[in-house]
Amino acid sequence: MLLLRAPELSTRQEEVELRRLVDASPVPVLARSRCDVALAVGAAGVHLPEVDIPTVDARALLGPERLLGRSVHSLEAAKQAEAEGADYVLFGPVFPTASHPGQPPVGLGALREVCLGVRIPVLAIGGVDDDRSQECLVAGAQGFAAIGYFQRR
Repeated sequence: MLLLRAPELSTRQEEVELRRLVDASPVPVLARSRCDVALAVGAAGVHLPEVDIPTVDARALLGPERLLGRSVHSLEAAKQAEAEGADYVLFGPVFPTASHPGQPPVGLGALREVCLGVRIPVLAIGGVDDDRSQECLVAGAQGFAAIGYFQRR
């Protein structure tokens, strides 16, 4: 999946960029937070930050056919996202990360706990690199999300 994460863009700029990605990408493209924009451009779904609208409300807007993910920082939040209709959760930061300086990492043990605590896929995020991506998979994550990992490639 590809998530457009560009908080500096206006809604119109985000719509233009998201439409371009949807038209060009061979993989599903998700909007960040904006159900309206995702629906307008035919995106595969939406990814919600933990402090965004409730998952259940986003699911009602998107319907059952679009992907819906949520960032979470605890097992309780992961369980709530699952109960409210999320298709997957992003959990972390598992390791220290430059994109969220000062936010303490939760570690592989917490990642394992969340993976065992929900039935939906858990994707690890935060400080993931080649070696750490494998550690996340061993801990039970079905995949990982990253910013810096892909910027360095």
